[in-house]
Amino acid sequence: MSRNFYILAATLVFFALISAAMALVPSSFQPGLPAIGSLWRTVALFLLLAGLGAALVGVMSHLFEQVDRRSEEARLAKRRKRRGGQSR
Repeated sequence: MSRNFYILAATLVFFALISAAMALVPSSFQPGLPAIGSLWRTVALFLLLAGLGAALVGVMSHLFEQVDRRSEEARLAKRRKRRGGQSR
């Protein structure tokens, strides 16, 4: 599940970099596109923030999956230990 968030974060950051580069390109190279540099910078900022948010969600979901897996393993180990002690 967290892999999907990492892919989403990478895609959003990639588009943020493209938008930031568009702010640096002169308007003569952008026929038909908005040539306002502040618009491109704003879009880049929002895409970057969304990418960072998606990365944070990915990290947190990975941590919770790991905690859940380890607690399940610990519970099963305690159960095996308890049953092993009773059969002797």
